[in-house]
This record gives sequence, structure tokens and C-alpha cells, in this order.
Amino acid sequence: MKLLRVGTAGAERPALLDAEGTLRDLSGVIADVDGALLADAAALGRVRAAADAGELPALDATGLRIGPPLGRIGKIVCIGLNYHDHARETGAEPPAEPVVFMKAPDTVVGPHDTVLVPRGSLKTDWEVELAVVIGRTARYLESEEEALAHVAGYAVAHDVSEREFQIERGGTWDKGKNCETFNPLGPWLVTADEVPDPQALSLKLWVNGELKQDGTTAEQIFSVAEVVRYLSQFMTLYPGDVINTGTPAGVALGAPEPKPFLRAGDVVELEIEGLGRQRQEFKEA
Repeated sequence: MKLLRVGTAGAERPALLDAEGTLRDLSGVIADVDGALLADAAALGRVRAAADAGELPALDATGLRIGPPLGRIGKIVCIGLNYHDHARETGAEPPAEPVVFMKAPDTVVGPHDTVLVPRGSLKTDWEVELAVVIGRTARYLESEEEALAHVAGYAVAHDVSEREFQIERGGTWDKGKNCETFNPLGPWLVTADEVPDPQALSLKLWVNGELKQDGTTAEQIFSVAEVVRYLSQFMTLYPGDVINTGTPAGVALGAPEPKPFLRAGDVVELEIEGLGRQRQEFKEA
């Protein structure tokens, strides 16, 4: 299924995109698309049954904002330097273990919402990423197969980053990762049954129409399954938690000087195979 949330920010309602591309209203079946839904097999079954029976009313998509596909996100766990080609372009050694940092849930916006360049920023950068959404409480998982069984679905994430804040201002990466609007998510939460192999997805990103990133999740140093298994050794993952799994080569940080960091007025578009497309205009904060 392709689940999403539509409407004004803070007042989104649940919806489903059917196989014919028609937007369907889910508000008569479920309250929201969130961790509680993903952990409730019976509720997900009702959604599937209603969709299969053709019982869901159509929504007019004209002018309808698409919000983040997941509400009430518990935490966003991010994996840095997780693509071989990205490590090469930045001159970094591939890590021996996953590089882990956190992003606040309040950085999440819709896939087509405006993204704000922080005040004083000179090095705002783009990163298309595969987001993994947890559907079952995960702690101390023992195998990659067990890890994948705890994944509810996948989405497109844009891990916007301010490189000076991240790298040059001391401390951890968090200052360059948690500026407002720095995690567009969506358009859809695609359930795991529609993504048979998360290591075989193409990822692309354009800036002002120019292709900058053209990668594949096959280049990940640590697979989706290994990332979920690994994280469960250090923290409990709950339904509705999100994992951003890293970005392929092609970011501004890895480009030759002068590096083409983002400015107000730039337009970024990104997509992942089968998971949908995003488009954001950048403006000054």
C-alpha cells in the first residue's frame, strides 16, 4: 500500500494512493498514519480490505497539500557515510561500524514544502536518502531477517545538511542536521511488501534541473537489515520511528571548488524508485 497524509500542516488526514493513481480518503477507517497504526495488524487489515473492496471515497487532489506520510514520529535515527561512493567522494574511510546521529522529529515537513536556508548559512547541502519506518518494537535483534520483519515500510527522505555547522563549528553533527524544515519526508509511506529488496532501489536528485545524485542502495556499506539490527543493540526502536539510511555520491560537499551549496531560490527535486518524488523551493529563514 501507498499511505499518505494530506491537508494543511498540523491538520493532515490519512489517505491512500490506489493502484490506478487515485487518491482515496482513509479518515473513515483510521484516525491517522502513525506508529499506532503500523503496530496494529488488524487496523492495517481493515485498510487493505476497504481498498480492495473499492469502498474508499476518492479525494480531489487539485491544490491539496501532501504532508509527511507519518504522524507523531518518535525519533529519527540517521546513518552517516553509508555509501561506498559517497565515502570516496568526500575522502573518508568507510566506517567499520555505522555512524549514528539523531535528527529531531520537528525537522520533518512535507515532500513539497518550502525548505529554509538557515541564517548565516553558506554551506547548505542536499542528500537524497531511503527512510525506513519501524512497525514493531525492536530490541536486541539477532539476525538481518528478524530486522526486516520489524520494518513497516519505506519513504523518500531529504536529509538537508548545513556543512559548516556540521563539521566546522565543533561538537557533534547535530547542529548541521537539525535546522527547521531540514527533513522533507514522503510523499508516501510504501509498505514493506511492495519493496521486496531495499538494496535494489535507484535514488536521484536534481538541483535546478541538473542531475546531481544518481545512485543505488546496492552501494550501501551497511544494508537496511544490518542497520536495523545494529541500532537495536543500542536503543529500542518503536513503531513510528524513522531511520535515514545515508546518501549516495553527488552532494555539494564532495564537488570540486567552488562547491555549489544551496541558496535561496534554488529548487531541489528528488526521487527513489517506487517511493515517489519530492520538490522543494529554498528560501531564507
